[in-house]
Parts: sequence; C-alpha cells; structure tokens
Amino acid sequence: MERSIKIGNVFRHSPPRRGGVARQLNRSWRAGVVRPAQSPAAHPPLLCEEGNSYGFTLLELMIVIAILGILASIAIPMYRAVVLNARETVLKDNLREMRRVIDQYTADKKKAPASLQDLVDAGYFREMPVDPMTHSNSSWQPVNDTSVTSPDQTESGIVNVHSGSAAISSEGTPYNTW
Repeated sequence: MERSIKIGNVFRHSPPRRGGVARQLNRSWRAGVVRPAQSPAAHPPLLCEEGNSYGFTLLELMIVIAILGILASIAIPMYRAVVLNARETVLKDNLREMRRVIDQYTADKKKAPASLQDLVDAGYFREMPVDPMTHSNSSWQPVNDTSVTSPDQTESGIVNVHSGSAAISSEGTPYNTW
C-alpha cells in the first residue's frame, strides 16, 4: 500500500516502510525539507477568544519584588560607604592644599596668615574650600602658633588647619585631628 506524505505544499508518494509516516517525517525533518508548522499554541495571542488576558501571577510578581529588595539591601550600604570614602578623600585633599597654601603664604609674606580669610584676600584661594564633613567653608579649625617657624618669618599666626567635624572617620580617628 502506498502512502502520501505532505511535505510543504507537495504530496509525495512513497512505498510503505517500517516505522511509517513518523519515521519518514523525521528523516525529512533532519534533511531540512520539512519545516515545522506554527501552531496557535506556540505563539498565543495577547487576548484569548474567551477574552482572558495573559499576565504575571501574584507569585511571580512577589518573587521579582523580593529579588529587587535583596539587591537594594545590598546596594544601599555599598553606596553609603563609597560616598563616605569620597568625602574623606576630598577632605584629605582640601587639608593638604590648605596646608600647602599656608606654607606658601608664610614663605611669600614672611609672616603666617592671621586668619584663613587672609589666604583668600591675598589671592591664594578664590574662595575658602568647603569642609565636606560639615558642608561649610567657615567651619575649618585653624591652629595658631606663637612660635616663628622660619628664620625669615617676622610674625606668628596660623600654621595648620583641621576639619570642624568631630565625627569619627572610617579609620577610627576624629576628623578634627586630621
């Protein structure tokens, strides 16, 4: 008995073989002759004929929200640590620059500055740097010294500066001792 197999739009007649139609289709499939038919179940429409809509179940939404919560609980402390590290780095740079400018002022004028505003008035700073720990440019704590630090120096004044914040750094020391 001869059977007809539909391959594409063409019916092929073949003698009966062991395994039947399924085996012939499998061979044709492997050879690339037969392409799979797209069934409606493979790609369901957005709305079924009954009007039901497809979407996420409550369980799926809760799992996604839980995963987002876990990621946020990991990211927020890391963000805070990075921000604190950046503020400490800015404080170190500001202190280093202010100390350099105080030394330069003392060498140029042959006297130490009487106040930090003298550095701005003399043009060493356009404006006083902001203390990143107090968010203010007026909270700096100058250290006055009555001794003369160089042979050319005629007057004493500010020799060092510290942050105005008494908070503890990530290194375990108060910022106002840096």
